[in-house]
Amino acid sequence: MALKYSRQREAIKDFLATRKDHPTADVVYMEVRKEFPNISLGTVYRNLTLLAELGEISRISVGDGVDHFDPNAKPHYHFICRTCGRVIDLEMADFPELREKAEECFDGVISGSFTYFYGTCGSCTRKTLS
Repeated sequence: MALKYSRQREAIKDFLATRKDHPTADVVYMEVRKEFPNISLGTVYRNLTLLAELGEISRISVGDGVDHFDPNAKPHYHFICRTCGRVIDLEMADFPELREKAEECFDGVISGSFTYFYGTCGSCTRKTLS
């Protein structure tokens, strides 16, 4: 099935491509609204869901109750700050032993997943030290 072109969907993808902070749908909505004042939050949610289902972006849940969106749809690692909630991509090599251990523990096959590490980011650490 061919997907009909949508300027709004393209604007959402273009906005995400400029971000490294894994924005929520609300953040995407507030930004895209500048170009398309009549766009609804529902339209943004539907397009983000569609883009994630098509594998063009990633929807990630980091435990804060809202979905975040990542223009990088390939499996990779994330660091989540437990203090401010910031989501940061971790540029690091794949660790096949993590996947093997998880498959061993859960008696299944794990594919195309994201791995999350939790802690306190440098900004929050500096704030508590000052």
